[in-house]
Amino acid sequence: MKPTSVGIIGCGNISRAYFENCNLFSNLKITACADLDLERAKASAEQYSVPRALTVEELIADPDIEIAINLTIPQAHGPVDCQVLRAGKHVFSEKPFGLTLAEGLDIVNTAKAAGKRVGCAPDTVLGAGVQTSRKALDDGLIGTPTGFAAVMQGGGHESWHPSPEFYYQKGGGPMFDMGPYYLHALLTLLGPVKRVAGLTKITFPERLITSQPKNGTRVPVEIPTHITSLLEFHNGTIGTLVMSFDVVANHTSPCIEIFGTEGTLKVPDPNGTGGEVQISTRAKRDWETLPHSHPYAKGSRGLGVADMAAAIQSGRDHRANERIALHALEIMEAVHVSAIEGRHITLTTTCERPAPIRPDLPEFTLD
Repeated sequence: MKPTSVGIIGCGNISRAYFENCNLFSNLKITACADLDLERAKASAEQYSVPRALTVEELIADPDIEIAINLTIPQAHGPVDCQVLRAGKHVFSEKPFGLTLAEGLDIVNTAKAAGKRVGCAPDTVLGAGVQTSRKALDDGLIGTPTGFAAVMQGGGHESWHPSPEFYYQKGGGPMFDMGPYYLHALLTLLGPVKRVAGLTKITFPERLITSQPKNGTRVPVEIPTHITSLLEFHNGTIGTLVMSFDVVANHTSPCIEIFGTEGTLKVPDPNGTGGEVQISTRAKRDWETLPHSHPYAKGSRGLGVADMAAAIQSGRDHRANERIALHALEIMEAVHVSAIEGRHITLTTTCERPAPIRPDLPEFTLD
């Protein structure tokens, strides 16, 4: 079957993973790339043997491109997604899905009107770590889930990222930057969320960039950088999600732990695809490492695009879909609203747990 023609919009820091991984899948072929800086697009095209470097407008208008991968900054995700959809193309976007629930709904409605599909990162949840954890839950290894604790804490991006300003603007912060990894993992494992509550703060009102090339630049902080939230899932599971850019030293909190009636499951870092899956049960108290039941233990960016392309060809649903992305976006927005208004927020969106990846398929094959 002829591979799906893919164009990449945005040749910044995250694009390398997509350039390197997408062509590993037999059903994808990167045929063009674009950036606001055309010279950067040309450099990426040369580095990764992409046939054409285009302006963003040229790529969106190109009739030969079937799926556009939107790797722009968060503030541009919604507008660019809608431009792509109106041009008659499917789109797969980096996270977050949008800056607000209203923007996310606009993307969904635009896709419906155009008859096109929308996918959204993170697709790390389709990798070995979360998929093995999903199988452990589905097999009842810890009984019925009752609670969870999820934690992402670090010192922010200004010490290593070449252009970290947008992480401290609207659409950034730890919840909108890193929250999607954790929320998409939790939604994959536990299903949709019913209501949320949150507390937020800005510990450092200004950040000093120490990375190159902007070393010495001071960045005002516009969005909360330490967030503690409570999530109640429709299946009755309740727990805490902590997201922080304000923790400047090491901490020992695990990424995700799910507590069940018969045991506890440690889910590895959802920002990656592998990692150890560990379990402790009522019958066997010591921690045991579960072997990976699924492929993709290393680097998966591009997996969601390949899965969407396969789903378009077969007519099935794609896994990193707009319903999960929209639900995660509403959760993130609602946590911030809850902190301002001092009340629980009942969510208006929902989603289904996506179908698990088949464990018997070889890597780089989706169906």
